Amino acid sequence: MRRTRILTAVLALAAGLLSGAPTALAADPPAPKLAADTYTWKNARIDGGGFVPGIVFNRSEKNLAYARTDIGGAYRWQESSKTWTPLLDSVGWDDWGHTGVVSIASDSVDPNRVYAAVGTYTNSWDPKSGAVMRSADRGASWQKANLPFKLGGNMPGRGMGERLAVDPNRNSVLYLGAPSGKGLWRSTDSGVSWSQVANFPNVGNYAQDPSDTSGYASDNQGIVWVTFDESTGTAGSATKTIYVGVADKDNAVYRSTDAGATWQRLAGQPTGHLAHKGVLDAKNGYLYLAYSDKGGPYDGGKGRLWRYTTGTGTWTDISPVAEADTFYGFSGLTVDRRKPGTVMATAYSAWWPDTQIFRSTDSGATWSKAWDYTSYPNRENRYTMDVSSSPWLTWGANPQPPEQTPKLGWMTEALEIDPFDSDRMMYGTGATVYGTENLTNWDGGGKFAIRPMVQGLEETAVNDLASPPSGAPLLSALGDIGGFRHTDLTKVPSMMFTQPNFTTTTSLDFAESNPNTVVRTGNLDSGPHIAFSTDNGANWFAGTDPSGVSGGGTVASAADGTRFVWSPEGAGVHHATGFGTSWQASAGIPAGAIVESDRVDAKTFYGFKSGKFYVSTDGGATFKASPASGLPGGDSVRFKALPGGKGDVWLAGGATDGAYGLWHSTDGGASFTKLSNVEQADTIGFGKAAPGTSYQTLYTSAKIGGVRGVFRSTDKGASWTRINDDAHQWGWTGAAITGDPRVYGRVYVSTNGRGVLYGDSSGGGTTDPGPGPDPTPTGACKVTYKITRQWSGGFQADVQLTNTGTSPWTGWSLAWTFTDGQKLAQAWNAEAAQSGSTVTAKNVAWNANVAAGSSVSFGFTASRSDTNAKPAAFKLGEQTCVVA
Repeated sequence: MRRTRILTAVLALAAGLLSGAPTALAADPPAPKLAADTYTWKNARIDGGGFVPGIVFNRSEKNLAYARTDIGGAYRWQESSKTWTPLLDSVGWDDWGHTGVVSIASDSVDPNRVYAAVGTYTNSWDPKSGAVMRSADRGASWQKANLPFKLGGNMPGRGMGERLAVDPNRNSVLYLGAPSGKGLWRSTDSGVSWSQVANFPNVGNYAQDPSDTSGYASDNQGIVWVTFDESTGTAGSATKTIYVGVADKDNAVYRSTDAGATWQRLAGQPTGHLAHKGVLDAKNGYLYLAYSDKGGPYDGGKGRLWRYTTGTGTWTDISPVAEADTFYGFSGLTVDRRKPGTVMATAYSAWWPDTQIFRSTDSGATWSKAWDYTSYPNRENRYTMDVSSSPWLTWGANPQPPEQTPKLGWMTEALEIDPFDSDRMMYGTGATVYGTENLTNWDGGGKFAIRPMVQGLEETAVNDLASPPSGAPLLSALGDIGGFRHTDLTKVPSMMFTQPNFTTTTSLDFAESNPNTVVRTGNLDSGPHIAFSTDNGANWFAGTDPSGVSGGGTVASAADGTRFVWSPEGAGVHHATGFGTSWQASAGIPAGAIVESDRVDAKTFYGFKSGKFYVSTDGGATFKASPASGLPGGDSVRFKALPGGKGDVWLAGGATDGAYGLWHSTDGGASFTKLSNVEQADTIGFGKAAPGTSYQTLYTSAKIGGVRGVFRSTDKGASWTRINDDAHQWGWTGAAITGDPRVYGRVYVSTNGRGVLYGDSSGGGTTDPGPGPDPTPTGACKVTYKITRQWSGGFQADVQLTNTGTSPWTGWSLAWTFTDGQKLAQAWNAEAAQSGSTVTAKNVAWNANVAAGSSVSFGFTASRSDTNAKPAAFKLGEQTCVVA
């Protein structure tokens, strides 16, 4: 499910990020006019979409839980809303690899403390070393300790763990298991500094494929988990007994009984498998181990479950089935802290017909299964499954028994019973987080209810974005789950693109003057690599491939939708009239070129390859190389033609060891002018023009004025406004960007693991028109005030103001009083100021008009003391509002 993730960022980053040479500039550019605007950022809801290899509950505070993803950061559970809060959005462009989380640890002594071991690849794909990030406010802010080696959040074996652990008795002590033969590491100062445990005897030796020359599958998976026996220590003193799992089939488990001073291979242990997990039941004195013959998360053909009695050294094979009957490895492993003796495990690599979950209430003596056959191929489930909140999890499939849809899961390496609630369990899959809140029904013969517990956790890799002028506001091309048509950004779409269902969609486009016509290309193990829609992406039908096609490549639709140009992988550029039933090779353009269309002239198409720009004026039949020079030499380039402007083309891209920036052509690519005020740019997109202007708004992920960020220009690039901030960076954002042609200021940003972000402007940027005179609204009103996030010393709140009267407002001004010394920090979607304890929030230009029965929302952050009472009253001018 996650195989495409390995290369999603790598191929795009190779030319633009991995070189360390300085940017080449013809001359020192003038200092750019750079403003800043406050934006509200949200995800276009998909809910999930990627592999969640780890879930960790805090052992001393109820409802405190964390999830880690392989490329999309870490999250904290928010019990009040049953949602996940992202914690690593502050990771910037240069540190993009630190969005991969190989392990996470929550401190049971001080629950405010949490640690994340970060780094995406251990080979050359990730240019930076790994790090351990530490937080004293549950992930609201972080400090970082850089390591002298790399970590692999998206490497083979990433579902094993946890590699990072906090001593439950002396929480200043932490251990970290390293890959790549780097051994076991320890910190004695709460993660500030780290040193190798020099006397640990085994650095591991298992690699998925030692012959892999890329260094990906050939990396030694190293030290894979650390587990403390909390019963062998007292508060303030280091725990004496520590167990460590090693990627070595003959020597998988080691132990120290003197707080890490010495280490020994655990005597009598089984051999021939890797120990994916080691979970200790200290009350009964059992160490449970889940074994597989492979490192996962995709592979594994045989597995065992073992129980080690810590007091006697006795090993007991407690596997629920004979090894001859396994076709999978075991990995997910948990014990019920409220009911000692209850243990559960998963068959993580049972891809077909489904994963399996096993449960024992007698310490592994006997087991029951989440499902079993009645008479093959029919099966009986101990559970019910409701995916109505994420309906795409059915994949639109109609499988034959014994397969079912939705599946119980796959790649199920994360499995945890809530230590405070025996009825709550969560487990991660290759696409979501599932959970139940009546798990113990299993034991009484009833059925327990499974549903997605994933809202707020967005983990898709985005390859392309489109926002048509009519129809759905957003179409997306995604890794692993294809893509979606969002008719409402706040709701999960009912289904991904199907017929065909690409494993990864690589490119999409629509006809500018006929947005009902949409085309997409993508990867599929067998079947066509191109599909068309005539209803704005709601329904699809497959096209046919030219000979030799092996991947989706890029595709472009003519402005009127009558013809298409396709540059697939494995074959040269082709063109077709109609819906791709008969393709012909295009002349004059090299294979692998990026293709786009003019948004006005239906016969004009453009291409780019290795520093050369190409133009076709006969519908893609023939291309000619443009005489334009000075363009980026590599292929890390994105370009687009401006809607409504024939021959108006913008090109972004390059590499740090050559030409890099943003170029503009007004003559159909015959010549380009490089913008001197943009140092680096990787994407370009267009949105609705600002009020009072005619040229569309530009958006880019770029480096301008020495700052990396997401930028907007309303004056053809003469000046730029940074619209994200340091708290909202999302690692790498270089695949795609587009504005909304219907909503000024709205922009859609691609990420490599945090899904599709969309931002709306508060109107505070200097390039935007300012608000009019102070409004004087009248009429009935209602206010909903919600604290959405709270941390030590601060909080975030959302306010919804509803016009409950009968007349529209042409402006509004809402006032309230803080009673606990709260101090306003910043606001979005409103102009807010504080005088004493009184806060006044006024409309900005674009949300001044509020019809009767309609609402407007804004948000803010503020400082606080220990108490943070909500305001008791709100006034709209002189009118007192109802408080909901």
